[in-house]
Amino acid sequence: MPAGGRHVLVTGATGYIGGRLVPELLAAGHRVRCLARSPHKLRDHPWAGRVEVVRGDVTDARSLADALRGIEVAYYLVHALDTGAGFEDTDRRAARTFAEQARAAGVARIVYLGGLTPAGVSPARLSPHLRSRAEVGRIFLDSAVPSAVLRAAVIIGSGSASFEMLRHLTERLPVMVTPSWVRTRIQPIAVRDVLRYLVACAGLPADLNRAFDIGGPDVLTYRGMMRAYAEAAGLPHRLIVPVPLLTPRLSGYWVGLITPVPHAIARPLAQSLRHEVVCQEHDIARYVPDGPGRPLPFDRALRLALRRVRDAQVTTRWSSASVAGVPSDPLPTDPHWAGGSLYTDRRTRVVEASPQALWRVVEGIGGEHGWYSFPLAWAVRGLLDRLVGGVGLRRGRRDAHRLRVGDSLDFWRVEEILPGRLLRLRAEMRLPGLAWLEMWVEQDGAGRTRYRQRAVFHPRGLLGHLYWWSVAPFHAVVFGGMARNIAKAARREAD
Repeated sequence: MPAGGRHVLVTGATGYIGGRLVPELLAAGHRVRCLARSPHKLRDHPWAGRVEVVRGDVTDARSLADALRGIEVAYYLVHALDTGAGFEDTDRRAARTFAEQARAAGVARIVYLGGLTPAGVSPARLSPHLRSRAEVGRIFLDSAVPSAVLRAAVIIGSGSASFEMLRHLTERLPVMVTPSWVRTRIQPIAVRDVLRYLVACAGLPADLNRAFDIGGPDVLTYRGMMRAYAEAAGLPHRLIVPVPLLTPRLSGYWVGLITPVPHAIARPLAQSLRHEVVCQEHDIARYVPDGPGRPLPFDRALRLALRRVRDAQVTTRWSSASVAGVPSDPLPTDPHWAGGSLYTDRRTRVVEASPQALWRVVEGIGGEHGWYSFPLAWAVRGLLDRLVGGVGLRRGRRDAHRLRVGDSLDFWRVEEILPGRLLRLRAEMRLPGLAWLEMWVEQDGAGRTRYRQRAVFHPRGLLGHLYWWSVAPFHAVVFGGMARNIAKAARREAD
């Protein structure tokens, strides 16, 4: 390990920033330990073999004590983008527990990425999301462990929630009736600069304990950001008409319907744009000098993000983190499972193609490729899910051809993938129960390629049973058509 390397802990490594920070820390010569509630989600990351992964939760003092043992610098990258009741209390409790356990373990520094708060605005007037982030920062600064709190506004990078929201609003609506917050002044920052500052915080002076505003060199309105995006993407001029009728709450629903970002995330993002978020200082440069062209200008950050999207090189997405409130129970493997009723729909087909051709189709499912059956039914199901606050069908994929454990895939998440053999998806749509979809690629005794598909549903209460039987008549069309069309696509792939 190069001189100066430290032993660091990264929480939130399955999320957007954490998943990008880990390889940057490794490149800087640090030893990295990752804390994750579901360690298997990190299994397929390119850097997984170079880090230590421990199971735990930031609200669990015992698991934190184990995770923080021997750590010099602890990165706290856990946020609740869910405005459900009690999330501020959960954030508060988690931050206090983390600070206490860091002190007990002798951690030398905590590094926290929070939100940029508007100057002169009382906490009571802030959105719950920004208020909670600010409170977490104060908890760390008031703790016994020296802390660096970085405060950023809109982060621009391929796959970030802010970038996806900007991208889809601009691309899908040539004429936009928009909320009044499109006039709000914002100081965005490129994700590359966020990561640069985060890595450098590991080497700050030992006694430094303070917050830093971090932002790019440009201050724009959201309307200006949309017009800049249209220019960078080669789109015609966008007509943007702000109206006061769209409140932050209503605009959250509006953004959720127009973009892949679900209401649970869109609403706090929209609420955070009510107030001007512009850096009041750039003191971080005293400790992390800015080189030529740094921080990146907004148009440069946009073009880099667009190139990553077009080249299918998005390493993490806003949907990398688990959806709050979605069950993560593993699929019961015993067909006579004693935990309750299990409904299944099984389909098997012999495919006139090689296993490799069939697997390419299976691994490429969803996103732009769709689900190979009754597109209208899938679209309607996705829309209904979004209307009740779910993630819907428009999250798409991180990569058009490759999947890894933990990837979001429309309203599913990859629970298991055995390359060339098995893809298991767990539903994250709003359901009265738990659901999985399995796709197997096999060869039978005669050497023929066989496709095996299984949908599994574990109902929750009477409503769950009623749900299954209400949709069962459509399974022949949806699941039967899926198996049939996947087989056809594999034959075309083999030609």
